[in-house]
Amino acid sequence: MDQLYIICIDDQQEVLNALEQDLAIFDDKLNVEVCDSASEALELVGEIDKRGDFVAIVISDQVMPGMSGVALLSKIEEDSRFPYTRKVLLTGQATHQDTIEAINLGGIDRYIAKPWDKKEIIKTIKSLLTEYTTRKGISYEAFSGLLDQELLYEILRKQT
Repeated sequence: MDQLYIICIDDQQEVLNALEQDLAIFDDKLNVEVCDSASEALELVGEIDKRGDFVAIVISDQVMPGMSGVALLSKIEEDSRFPYTRKVLLTGQATHQDTIEAINLGGIDRYIAKPWDKKEIIKTIKSLLTEYTTRKGISYEAFSGLLDQELLYEILRKQT
């Protein structure tokens, strides 16, 4: 209970494998889960919520069979159970219109182009994790080694 999750969604297994490998530094304190479809991801976030755990970050590809990343992120954005969940569109095939819809409808926090840079994605996840824990009111001390320290300092400074 009260565990944090990062959910990665892509229909290409090699992308999911690479994401799991790049995000392995978060494994000690967070659960990194992968899904190969948007419908599987929606089922998983529901299960996580039912257990009383938290979906901190969702990273989704755009072009997938069945449901696009924008549609998935929009559903999560509209779901009142996940007001603090941070959302990332990770894609190499999004059109300009897809990107606009992701921002306007999906409430994405970041757009990352494929292929991504490992250091950049880790930096992005640290920043989003910092935003999530402080907005959600979760004790950030347990995650301090995984947070963006400059951003955390700035947020805490503004709160005082």
